[in-house]
This record gives sequence, C-alpha cells and structure tokens, in this order.
Amino acid sequence: MFARIRSDIQCILERDPAARSTWEVITCYPGLHAVWLHRPAHWCWTHGLKWPGRFISHIARFLTGIEIHPGAKLGERVFFDHAMGVVVGETAEIGDGCTIYQGVTLGGTSLYKGTKRHPTLGRDVVVSAGAKVLGGFEVGDGAKIGSNAVVIKPVPAGATAVGIPARIIQSKQGASADVTEEAKPKFSAYGITQEDDPLSQAMRSLIDSAAGQEHQIALLWQAIEKLSLAQKDCVPADAAKTECFEAEKLNQLVGK
Repeated sequence: MFARIRSDIQCILERDPAARSTWEVITCYPGLHAVWLHRPAHWCWTHGLKWPGRFISHIARFLTGIEIHPGAKLGERVFFDHAMGVVVGETAEIGDGCTIYQGVTLGGTSLYKGTKRHPTLGRDVVVSAGAKVLGGFEVGDGAKIGSNAVVIKPVPAGATAVGIPARIIQSKQGASADVTEEAKPKFSAYGITQEDDPLSQAMRSLIDSAAGQEHQIALLWQAIEKLSLAQKDCVPADAAKTECFEAEKLNQLVGK
C-alpha cells in the first residue's frame, strides 16, 4: 500500500513542474485526493456495498471537483492534473500512467445497464483539457487526445486525436507518439505535438505542391523563351516566367 502511495506522489513530481515537494503534493493536489478516495469507494462497489461506494465518491466529488464513479477502474500512477470538472463513468477503465486534465469526460452513449458503455484508456494516455471520449471503445497505449476533441471511435496506440469529431493522426513510429532517442515514450503536457492537425498538414501539402508546380511552369516558360529568341518566334506577353505564389505566407496562415 505504501509503495503505491509513493508511486502516486512520484508520478506527480515527475509530470508537473509546479510540484515543488512531497508535502505540497500530499496536501494541495485534489487529483491525488480523488485517486485515494476512489480506492475505498471502488472496494465497496466491487464487494456489493453499492451505497457506501457511491457516497464516498460523492464526498470525493464535493471535496475535489472530480467525479469518478466507484465502478470505474484506475491503474497505477494515474494523474488528474488540475482536473476540475472531470467525469469518469461507471464502466470506464484508465490504464497505468495516464494523465487527465480539467474538463475531461469519459462518458457513455448507451443507456443499457450491464454493458460496456464507457471508454478504456491504455497505458500512458494523455487526455487534454475539455476532451470528451464517448463510447465503449479502446484508446491505445501512448495515445493523445487533443484539447476539446470529441472522440467517438477507437484510437490506435501512439496516435493523436484532434477535432470535432476527432480525426486520427497515426504515429510516425508506429508504436507510440513522440519517442525519444532512447526509444522511451516522451511525456507531452496537454497532449501537444508539433504536428497535431491533419487538416493543416493537408493544406501545407497542397500549398507546397502548388508552389512546386508554379516553379516548374516558370522554368518551362523561361526555356521556351530562350528557344523562341533563337528561332525568332514570339512568346506570349502573359507567359508566367516568374513565380508569384506566396507559399511561405500561406503556410504561416495555416500554422507552419
């Protein structure tokens, strides 16, 4: 038990640069208090003591602003960072090392009791502020959910989900996002990555393609002009012999 408590405290010290001491974490982190209060609530729930479990979770909600149903399953080293307004449903499962920020909902879309209505998060998943993960599907290990994303379908391991409804960006490494040189997953606060919007990526590709085509056209007209001068032919006055496509400016507008 004490080893688990030490692990809970250490994961906060590792992931939150604002955490200055163990005593500060123990006394001033409601996310830690919510995890500690959830454990007796979950024990009561799984041993048939439904009302005591719900009552403990209700007290935890009042004290911390974090609502975790006593039936939800939490792994080791789960960190609710700030986490005011977080809601975790009855059949939700949160894997080891997950980080969940404020305003997150792990909710269900089904009204049928006894079914898997809420999501399952794998290991080391980051769910950013305001994100809604809705349904009984899985979010793979090392995945990231962007701020305010609405996720309604499974997310592969290492992928990033952003937007409404969420669009999936596959991991370049194929295993986990943002892998360091030592091949260990790198923690990314709030799930932020350098390239986390597939629409912006598509726009940048189109802009670069258009700029490349204009460059090739300009080179062709320049070659035609040289041949025309040698053969004394006339080149159209409106021939695009210079480039005017402002690719850099457009890339800045879409966030490059």
